[in-house]
Amino acid sequence: MSPICAVWLTRGAVGGILLKSFDKMGKETKIMNRQKITTIVLCALFAAITAVLSQIAIPMPSGVPVTLQTFAIALCGFYLCTARATVSTVVYVLLGAVGVPVFSGFKGGIASIVGPTGGFIIGFIAMAAISGIPFRNMPDKLRVPLRIAMGILGVAACHICGFVQYALVAGKDLLSSFLLVSAPYLIKDIVSVVLAYFAALAISKALKRTGFAPSEQA
Repeated sequence: MSPICAVWLTRGAVGGILLKSFDKMGKETKIMNRQKITTIVLCALFAAITAVLSQIAIPMPSGVPVTLQTFAIALCGFYLCTARATVSTVVYVLLGAVGVPVFSGFKGGIASIVGPTGGFIIGFIAMAAISGIPFRNMPDKLRVPLRIAMGILGVAACHICGFVQYALVAGKDLLSSFLLVSAPYLIKDIVSVVLAYFAALAISKALKRTGFAPSEQA
């Protein structure tokens, strides 16, 4: 074989390899772009869902209303899992912090966060992150109770943030703050977590049948 032929053959082989590599990179880029778009859409969607459900509220003497916020945050965590759920909840909190009326009672602004009951709002971020722990590669008989347990642990984290901040801002002791703004809501919040898990599971199964499903699910 002449040197010229060898050069042409080598160049052709290298060109073929490069074309295949670029084609593969292009496909991977498309997949990554699709995942990014999916993440943005889901995070925005669940931030909006949380904002809507926050307005379904029953005022209480303690100043902490009975709302569906806990259900919304748990649903977000169970369906999106930790990373996306945390981002979605941070978006929700930031929207409220800059004045968008997304908190309970159509409230917004930094005062809602630094006020007596603002610890619960901050606690939503911890709750979303904890309830979103997925426990992949586990049989359902272990995975289901573990995920619900993480949701309840998330509720505990949220309530700790809530009554501790209440005690600091209102100038009360921790025990009386817990009894006033946390204890009356615990059973309702635990029930909300359980309902949210099975709601997330139902949504996940329904979307799978349509061909749409994020990479992380309940």
